[in-house]
Amino acid sequence: MRKRTKAREYALQILYAVDITGDDPEDCVKRFWEGNEESSAEVRKFAAGLVLGVSDNRKDVDKMIAKYATNWQINRMAVIDRNVLRFAAYELLYAKDIPPKVSINEAIDIAKKFGGPDSGKFVNGVLDKINKTECKGSK
Repeated sequence: MRKRTKAREYALQILYAVDITGDDPEDCVKRFWEGNEESSAEVRKFAAGLVLGVSDNRKDVDKMIAKYATNWQINRMAVIDRNVLRFAAYELLYAKDIPPKVSINEAIDIAKKFGGPDSGKFVNGVLDKINKTECKGSK
């Protein structure tokens, strides 16, 4: 598995913990790495960057997701779907060094792996709208 793919999976797990517990994101990151010491520094850095980036920009990220998740309130979404959308939307909006297509495809794959039967389609639809509207359809 590629390093960034693994980092995104770790970021999802950490964001899930933050979402469920309401604990400080930095504390959740530290606790997570205590149980996953085999990860490289590069994987840890990318995953932590996603988690803390989402945390620092959560209000704007959530607002963007809510805007394009037609007929869905963010607090009513499945926890996995909500947090996949958060890190992917963060990448689309703030990580200009990552091609949008990569962010979207990785998010879809992770949603399919960890979410429900329709998670991939749901994540794809929301992220595609964000990319086409907010990122001017970047490739």
